[in-house]
Amino acid sequence: MKSRFASQKRWKSTGKHNLVRHGKSGRYYARVFTGGKELWKSLRTSHLSIAQARLVEFQKEHRERTSHATTDAHVKMTFGQAAVIHVQDLDDNPALKQSTRNYWRQCLAALVKTWPGNLNETQLRKIVPGDCKKWASGYRKTASPTRYNNTIAILKHILHVATKSGVIYSSPAAGLQRTAVRCKAISLPSLEKFNALITEMRSGHGRDSNNCADFALGLAVTGMRKGEANEVEWHDVEFEIGEIVVRGDAQTGTKNWEVRRVPIVPDARALFQRIRSERPDDAIYAKVFRVRECQKSLDRACKAVGISRITHHNLRHLFATRCIESGVDIPTVS
Repeated sequence: MKSRFASQKRWKSTGKHNLVRHGKSGRYYARVFTGGKELWKSLRTSHLSIAQARLVEFQKEHRERTSHATTDAHVKMTFGQAAVIHVQDLDDNPALKQSTRNYWRQCLAALVKTWPGNLNETQLRKIVPGDCKKWASGYRKTASPTRYNNTIAILKHILHVATKSGVIYSSPAAGLQRTAVRCKAISLPSLEKFNALITEMRSGHGRDSNNCADFALGLAVTGMRKGEANEVEWHDVEFEIGEIVVRGDAQTGTKNWEVRRVPIVPDARALFQRIRSERPDDAIYAKVFRVRECQKSLDRACKAVGISRITHHNLRHLFATRCIESGVDIPTVS
């Protein structure tokens, strides 16, 4: 069989080994042989000096990759096999929380589910840029911008396993672009409306109506995340010093793996002192809040009071807004 170079007259020799030029476009290409097969790669330039520099980089990369690809089984690596390697890397990373690992697994599951055909059984060598673009075009229409961007990220990470191992020379997903993430406008209630919201939550006539109201108020006057507030115990509320020790989950800690101290503002002090007076027999290691979430109660109260729906995390924003309105500087709030 004639080589691509011999059978197509439009290719012109440059006199440089492994470097050819397209006669019509003037662009330069690298041309090397691996295992008796030709490998072509565009150097994306029509300038000789730039092409020579890129050729050197390509040849170095080519030698490194071919030194790893030694077996037929290695060359035929599937996407699923590369995904197993990447997931294991995530599991071996001590800096990642389990929730983060779980999130990346969810992105991977979404990728496999929405990819046309059986992605896990597809050989990595057979995945081309057109496949990636076709998938991305469809997935973008159904996924949120954040989920879309992170699913693209895990696709690129897994394909990087293949390029690093020498299975493929470049990632077919390299051309995929992230989409813009537009922040949602948050409609926070006024102080008067918020007080009415808490009052409405207490009047819910449910078994945990008061506990839900206390939990929502606690988030709004401390700025803690829901998961952090879940773990606050009475020994963490230091009335004398005027601080709350935020430790987070015993296994995963806080979001940033740090124990921090939150000042007890007057409204927070009033809340914790009232709860403590109502439960004087609580042990020091007892949880301060008796519910772990209050979203249903919040939703009902928001409708009753006539304000936009707010979430647990919106209450954290509310705390920050109140601090800034009270004159606290932004770095301190942060």
